Amino acid sequence: MTEFDGVLANVQSDDDDSEGDTDEELQEAFAAGLLKPGMNYVGEAPQKKQQTNNISALKQKLAEFEKKLPWLERLDMHNAPAALAPELAFKESEHSKERSKDLKQSKSTVSIDQDVIHNDFKREMLFYRQAQAAVLEALPRLHSMNIATKRPNDYFAQMAKTDDHMQKIRQKLMTKQVGNERAEKVKKLRELKKYGKKVQIEVQQKRLKEKKDLMEDVKKFKKGQTDNLDFLENEKTRRKGDAKSAGKRKARDSKYGYGGKKDKRNSKESSMDVTDFTPGRKLKDGKMSSGAGKPGGRNAKKGGSKRPGKSSRQKIKNKKKGSR
Repeated sequence: MTEFDGVLANVQSDDDDSEGDTDEELQEAFAAGLLKPGMNYVGEAPQKKQQTNNISALKQKLAEFEKKLPWLERLDMHNAPAALAPELAFKESEHSKERSKDLKQSKSTVSIDQDVIHNDFKREMLFYRQAQAAVLEALPRLHSMNIATKRPNDYFAQMAKTDDHMQKIRQKLMTKQVGNERAEKVKKLRELKKYGKKVQIEVQQKRLKEKKDLMEDVKKFKKGQTDNLDFLENEKTRRKGDAKSAGKRKARDSKYGYGGKKDKRNSKESSMDVTDFTPGRKLKDGKMSSGAGKPGGRNAKKGGSKRPGKSSRQKIKNKKKGSR
């Protein structure tokens, strides 16, 4: 080994020690949080770009781009959004109520004015109203210039969203609407059921109270604490009223049935039934006359027996009562 080789080995060992020390320093700096993204570069650091706001140059370029074309070539409109239609206002109100309910259920601290979903809905409404105002102003202007605004039959423009995508959205909206209607019906049925149950409980409590009062009155009468039997008359009247109501209900059921679809077709038995036939009826001008042949009827001939007046009928009744 020569003297030159020994010097070279010492230099290499010194370089290795310095590189090791540098790595340790970097590790310590990284552990201490002194190294952050963007502070270190591999190779030479890029030079910072000088940003200038040259307003005159920008205006010059804008003037070069601008073309003095007529409005018919530009079709630009500057207007405020159209007035909010009642149905759109109703939809916005319903959406606000629905989002407020969702935020309340999720226990969110965000108000309805800060809600991202509701703000997106309002933003879409503004886009719609802005486009509507532009159309309402542009169409009369084009018509005044004798320019047809009807879409040509051979015109084709690709939509931003495909028909399949819009069909999915439409189906989702329909499903949501049906779900809301079903939920409303279930809610109403529950309310009606609760109300019916409440009425039933009140009726049962009333009957139990009446029965309890009746039993107390009977006990008082047995013990000689009272000699009044009016409670028996009240109970008889109540039962008579219940029986009368039940009789009316039975008569109505026998006359009108219990609801549902009725079979009004004639049968062999009904066609052979002549119990309601009146032999004295006669045909007049092709129609059946219900009063023909009866004395005092509406179609009775002149000169027949007439029905006595009201005072005469009352006198006859009084005579019959006196004879008894």
